[in-house]
Amino acid sequence: MAQHYEPPKQAGVGQFIDSIVLMVLVFICLLAPVYLKADHSAAPPPEVQAEAAKAAATWQSLGQTPAQAQQWEKLGYTPETAQPIVENRFDYTVDPTALIVTIAVIVGYFVFVFRISDREYREVVRERFGNGGN
Repeated sequence: MAQHYEPPKQAGVGQFIDSIVLMVLVFICLLAPVYLKADHSAAPPPEVQAEAAKAAATWQSLGQTPAQAQQWEKLGYTPETAQPIVENRFDYTVDPTALIVTIAVIVGYFVFVFRISDREYREVVRERFGNGGN
């Protein structure tokens, strides 16, 4: 007759430390791009900025519909104060080095998790069923 398996228990302090470490890692991952590269925008050339400053901004000149203009105004913006936000388009270019590093980190993490899980799985099987010739 097989014995009843009792898995090892982790103390509450260990669970708390694990959760804090994971939260810190998530925040580091989310905030690192912000601190490493503060300006992700593609600023227009100075000539374009000067010309835009000359022209009085209106919701229509910014390409905003009346419904969008109404929402901007609910947020406390005028066409002049919203202009830098509307005209500042996100730069979608991808840095190949950063992409390769990101892929390497993700693949490395999954390999690490797979190897640790495999080791722990084999340990549980050995504890529960014996060595079995492996």
